[in-house]
Amino acid sequence: MGNEPPLTRLLARRSAPPGPAQAPTGQKRLNVVVSGTESDAHTWNLVFLQLLLEESGHHVRNLGPCVPATVLAEECSRLRPDLLVLGTVNGHGTEDALTAIKQLRAPGAPVGMPVVIGGKLSTSGRDRQDVERLLSAGFDAVYSDDPDVISEFTSFVCTLAAGKV
Repeated sequence: MGNEPPLTRLLARRSAPPGPAQAPTGQKRLNVVVSGTESDAHTWNLVFLQLLLEESGHHVRNLGPCVPATVLAEECSRLRPDLLVLGTVNGHGTEDALTAIKQLRAPGAPVGMPVVIGGKLSTSGRDRQDVERLLSAGFDAVYSDDPDVISEFTSFVCTLAAGKV
């Protein structure tokens, strides 16, 4: 390490243990689906979420950006994850998420699957109202795009993994 391009050095993690990470003692290893919303083509936020969850010992299936609500619901029905995490950056997350949650909470969809969303939910400046709409529609948690909420998100995941949700 040293002659690689800066991005390669950034992504190379000397402290990463070989093989899959292990969930902390007393917690189960969650199967998590990470996805972007239908109109959101951003990917680095999804990669970040995937790495964050994998480093905590969880198995992650990243569906990528621009996932239609019907495909998201089909994949969740097929994979039966312990948690679905939606990430959004483009400011249209609330509208896309409301469409997705209708599919995810419809008859035949996985029952009891926690669904959370985080990121830039809208460009309207009505963040509080957007959060209320999303929670009322069936989301279990909604996280803003403030970097300080990462600890709230990881706390939620730990609580879920410990079977306390």
